[in-house]
Order: sequence, then C-alpha cells, then structure tokens
Amino acid sequence: MSSSAPTAPRRRRHLMDPNAPVRDTVNSAGITTVQKWVMSTLAVSSILHMAAGVIVAAWFMDPSQLVPRLGLSVIAGAFGVLAVASGLAIHKHPVLTPWLLLGLAPTVVGFWLFL
Repeated sequence: MSSSAPTAPRRRRHLMDPNAPVRDTVNSAGITTVQKWVMSTLAVSSILHMAAGVIVAAWFMDPSQLVPRLGLSVIAGAFGVLAVASGLAIHKHPVLTPWLLLGLAPTVVGFWLFL
C-alpha cells in the first residue's frame, strides 16, 4: 500500500502566482523612470512659470522704461535656460546641448512684446 500525499497541481509559468504576486520594489526601473519624469516635469514647469511671471511683471511696467523691460526679458530667458538645463540634468543627459536654445524662448517673446 503506497501512501501518496496529494500534490498541488503544477502552475503554468506564464500565469501569475496568486500566492506570490510580483510587486515593484522602490528601486525598480519602472518606478525610477516615473519618478524622474514627475520630478523633471515639476521642476521645468515651475521654473517656466517663474520666467513667465517675470515677463508679466515687465508687461505691467511703465511703457516708457524700455531698458528695464528688456532686462527683465533677458532674466526670463536665463530662467528658461535654467529650466531646460534642470530637465536635462534630472534625466542625466548632457546639459550643454542645442536644446538650451529652447530656454531662450521667454527672451524672444519679451523682445517681441516690448520692441
């Protein structure tokens, strides 16, 4: 007489094991990628909002003061370059790239508005 204990049926490899679900860890590739994108989006949008605020401040200045308005436009462009550089740095890309020229858009907009 042989006593054999009932064995659980063998699970197929392509199915999820309900007794041991696979969970992302804190340092998994998917979570790290999402964290980078969220952080870069927040940093770039916050800095660009500040650049836009500088342009708005220049808009409300006295129109006869052209030099300070253009100066604020240049400062807004510096913030724009900083925004692009921070996004590139968060994603660990080289910072000195032609993409930095995109950060000069607030300066171009300011010069277009005030000249």
